[in-house]
Amino acid sequence: MIQFAKRLYETKRKKVEIVSTQDTLNFKKIYPSGIMQLDGEHYSKMVRFSDISYQLSKDEEKKRIFSLYCSLLNSFDSSVGFQFCFINSKVESKEETTEAKEKSFKENHFEMLREEYFNFLEAQRAKGSNGIIRNKYLIFTIREKTYKGALRRLENIEQNIRDSFRTLGAAIESIDGVDRVSILNFVLNDATHYIDIESLNAQEMKKYDIKDLIAPSSIDFSKDKNSFEMGERFGTTMYFSITATELSDRVLVDFLDLEKEMIVSLHIRAVDQQKAIKMVKAKSSDLDSIKIEEQQKSIQRGYDMDILPTDLNMNIDEAKRILQDLQRDNERYFYLTFTVTILEENRKSLENSIFTLKMLAQKHNCELIPMTYQQEKAFLSALPFGNNINEAELERGLTTSATAVFVPFTTKELYQEDKEATYYGLNSLSNNMIQFNRKKLKNPNGLFLGTPGSGKSFSAKREMIDTFLKTTDDILICDPEGEYYPFVELLQGEIINISLNSKEYINPLDITMEYGEGENPISYKSDFVITLMNVIVGIRSGLTAKQRTMTDKAVRVIYRKFMESGSSEDIPLLEDLYNELRNYEDKEAADLADALELYVHGSLNIFNHKTSINPKNRLVCFNIQQLGSNLKDLGMLVLQDYVWNKVTANRMKSKKTWYYMDKFHKLLAEEQTSNYSVEFWKRFRKWGGIPTGITQNVKDLLSSPKIETILENSEFVYLLNQASDDRRILQQKLDISDYQATHITNSSEGEGLLVCSGIILPFRDRFPKNNHLYPAMTTKPEEIKKLRRHQEKH
Repeated sequence: MIQFAKRLYETKRKKVEIVSTQDTLNFKKIYPSGIMQLDGEHYSKMVRFSDISYQLSKDEEKKRIFSLYCSLLNSFDSSVGFQFCFINSKVESKEETTEAKEKSFKENHFEMLREEYFNFLEAQRAKGSNGIIRNKYLIFTIREKTYKGALRRLENIEQNIRDSFRTLGAAIESIDGVDRVSILNFVLNDATHYIDIESLNAQEMKKYDIKDLIAPSSIDFSKDKNSFEMGERFGTTMYFSITATELSDRVLVDFLDLEKEMIVSLHIRAVDQQKAIKMVKAKSSDLDSIKIEEQQKSIQRGYDMDILPTDLNMNIDEAKRILQDLQRDNERYFYLTFTVTILEENRKSLENSIFTLKMLAQKHNCELIPMTYQQEKAFLSALPFGNNINEAELERGLTTSATAVFVPFTTKELYQEDKEATYYGLNSLSNNMIQFNRKKLKNPNGLFLGTPGSGKSFSAKREMIDTFLKTTDDILICDPEGEYYPFVELLQGEIINISLNSKEYINPLDITMEYGEGENPISYKSDFVITLMNVIVGIRSGLTAKQRTMTDKAVRVIYRKFMESGSSEDIPLLEDLYNELRNYEDKEAADLADALELYVHGSLNIFNHKTSINPKNRLVCFNIQQLGSNLKDLGMLVLQDYVWNKVTANRMKSKKTWYYMDKFHKLLAEEQTSNYSVEFWKRFRKWGGIPTGITQNVKDLLSSPKIETILENSEFVYLLNQASDDRRILQQKLDISDYQATHITNSSEGEGLLVCSGIILPFRDRFPKNNHLYPAMTTKPEEIKKLRRHQEKH
């Protein structure tokens, strides 16, 4: 029957009511909680689960995961129906990249850089299968009289599932009503009829019937007995018939790895253990009876009684094996229905895809059988409703181990469809692009760690370029070796040389009304100035209580004018602090002023000036290579406070601030800068700041007593090649297995492990050298000379 979105069809004789596409969707209601009411007494709930690296794990790790997955299946109650639903959807990667380009800055200077960089991203995307979004769902269905009763029970089931998946290392995401409607909408409609459900607010949602929002424009199940037309797409649902005696654990994975738009559904129905044993015993008895009958016939005909049909002997042996498993081992019995639904743009493509799928099934000695005259029922069963097709001839009885062969895990992926998502390399296991928005992590603080020559500075610069071209965020760099000049110059950033001969200045007493926590900026600034005076006075034990009091008193006086006007012109200098301390007739204040005089009227007066940095420049690099030993600690402290001011000012503009600290271990080596760095890691997140440490001296970094706080507050760690001692420590602190650690053991440049929000992925990043970005990013002197000579010639 062909079904349309409209309800009535006018004929010459009379009005005939026909079934609409809305009626085809055989559910009653979707609640805001995400629960779907299928009929009067059946309710289902849906969760999305993340992948884990199973297929390319070592054998012992695969056995562990397989065993845990068997335990998950055994936890399924016979009163609950389960559906694993895998949805592969196509994405238009070029459109996404074009949008990112349009969002980028429009200055002519960056057109060539943009073109080169986005072409590189397209080339990387083409190496994998990021043109397909792969989502994995688990839907569980119960029978309950009321919604309230169903809600309580389904939430309990979801929690049990969450606990089971946690042992596997997979995360569970609950799907609410809007999410569930959006998923169905995405599956049922092509781009021309797709409605952005998530953009509708609650009031707008009330105006619509859910089925009206998601129903396709038309569904035709009548033109062909083995396929259907839905909108402008052609599709078919086929049944996977298990004819092989043994199956590989790659069966399901091989289907999911296809770069095709499709739905793979596994409906699993657990059988009560005692009923299962009784059923198998009965089946075994029936087979024995048939065997006796066949033997009697053979004797009557004069044949050898031991010559029996091959299938009969196989079935008898299988029944006995299953009975033994159910009685002795940790095995249960399940009914499995496996369907594959493929969607294509035209009928020819559909035929080609059907051929590919059938060949894949044959590879595993199984069959994909068309659902003749059952396409409507089969397609609805494939959708993530939790509704099984309930055809006995399509169900296959399997033990736990046999069911678990269809293990739903391949390899973890980190790929987000986000206009501001950053590229971090290719997944070494799947070759898919690693791309996500670090700003959306609960704690975006991060570290780039690796031995010299492993590519850590290069990787950090590549992240900066991605951020610079795709966002309007500010990027600040602390450069202790003076190696970022070519990179910053290429992007027309600003270089601030902090040294005795510098003509660029930072005022350590800079402040905004939002400084600190924004409630009492002077109190927070006073705390910083006391820390500053600790460094200037140089007393290991710190200022005395009276000196701290005198400093705090002076600070409140010199900022009085600024607090009244709020003007940056009224921000004081160190000289104002010096003069105020001189006004006090107290030896403690005089000692402080004497210590401060060198930095006000003496040879180290670099910090007694108004800040001269262009506040409009998005990329600023602070070169501290020439910062002498007398100014080293003070300079770093002043720089960190400048960054804090920048973060607080940007927060008012809803703007993120990225701060990269190369040779990060040096900051943690000194008490004052170490304490301030820890404050960055603790407080920056809620103010829109994203601190990132870069270092090759991992051992020095890990020896800092502050490193625990840094690691606890970092959800992003980019690990390249590591020395053996460092690797062992990092394995312990970041929970990296021996197998995973092989990716940071004698690894090539640009290869390593990405640790992100509990996910650990091996990556590789090969950046092309034949462009204008590479010479500014590399830190290898021989490459810099060679590439620049080449560019000058051409």
